[in-house]
Amino acid sequence: MGGDAGADGPRGRVKSLGLVFEDESKGCYSSGETVAGHVLLEAAEPVALRGLRLEAQGRATSAWGPSAGARVCIGGAAPAASSEVEYLNLRLSLLEAPAGEGLTLLQPGKHEFPFRFQLPSEPLATSFTGKYGSIQYCVRAVLERPQVPDQSIRRELQVVSHVDVNTPPLLTPMLKTREKMVGCWLFTSGPVSLSVKIERKGYCNGEAIPIYAEIENCSSRLIVPKAAIFQTQTYLASGKTKTVRHMVANVRGNHIGSGSTDTWNGKMLKIPPVTPSILDCCIIRVDYSLAVYIHIPGAKKLMLELPLVIGTIPYSGFGRRNSSITSQFSVDMSWLALALPEQPEAPPNYADVVTEEEFSRHTPPYPQPPDCEGETCYSMFACIQEFRFQPPPLYSEVDPHPGDAEETQPVSFIL
Repeated sequence: MGGDAGADGPRGRVKSLGLVFEDESKGCYSSGETVAGHVLLEAAEPVALRGLRLEAQGRATSAWGPSAGARVCIGGAAPAASSEVEYLNLRLSLLEAPAGEGLTLLQPGKHEFPFRFQLPSEPLATSFTGKYGSIQYCVRAVLERPQVPDQSIRRELQVVSHVDVNTPPLLTPMLKTREKMVGCWLFTSGPVSLSVKIERKGYCNGEAIPIYAEIENCSSRLIVPKAAIFQTQTYLASGKTKTVRHMVANVRGNHIGSGSTDTWNGKMLKIPPVTPSILDCCIIRVDYSLAVYIHIPGAKKLMLELPLVIGTIPYSGFGRRNSSITSQFSVDMSWLALALPEQPEAPPNYADVVTEEEFSRHTPPYPQPPDCEGETCYSMFACIQEFRFQPPPLYSEVDPHPGDAEETQPVSFIL
């Protein structure tokens, strides 16, 4: 980007101007981290300078209207709607002219000017570029010269706001059920029901989401179940809102005939490389959802949507007794009809489940020695025989002593 000043006196000619980061392999930065590098300048002849400065800028911009394109990039006429949030604005002096002189003379050859600065500790929104806005960060070196325009070079700085999917809200299983009556009025052909569950709410790029679902087709139509991940971009500008929604991944199930059911026992849907969820910017938001829907000929599709959060810190597998519910999943999908209480009930008192009959059955006789009479003589083991009961039963919601008037079907719980 060097300008050619020919041989015009003290202005000189800059052969090249470059900017490199200390760690070029580092893909992205986060709030509080240090950015370091060098500005490289090569002069073909003595160059007169006022100074060399480094600028670091970051902002979120949303805009639409006739001049929105110019506004989002860098300047231009004001669009119909626009909003801007500044995250970073830093200026460093890398070279200054001596006091009182106003100019400094840079000798021919290669020169290197190191720089180092720290990103703000406040949350920085993840870098993003969309249809109606962007979140961009950049580092810019500006060479100030007399009598000629300033020369500059600019490098993008990728920033990510980390989202840890191991937090309790993102480890919560998601479950929804819905039913749709196909047809209308007196010409209904029967209902189609859909129940969907996923293990957790938070996932990362490259992970596969196991989908558990049961589809029951009691209609007369041939239906097709499908699943997809949707990205929803929301832009806010001048009190107005724009929304962009598109599919990023999908999978298809088998046809289900009339009177049939189908079960997805962990059908996999892989997450492609996408921008992580952006939840901390007040004018641009990026959300994700998993939609499981059924295509019904001649009727609106039946759809269930479960919210997703695409994070940056992968699932560790700790904090739960089992990272997969595959081994605990019932083929008949009986868990779909159950709802665990928010606060599990305490197990029953041991004394309440051990009857007098069991007590006498598990208490072996201990005959008194012949030289003892009445209650004045006790065997040394007489005080511990009451602990020789069978161990407490495993906790279950199923009554171990059901009444004669009612029959209960066994129910398995996933805890």
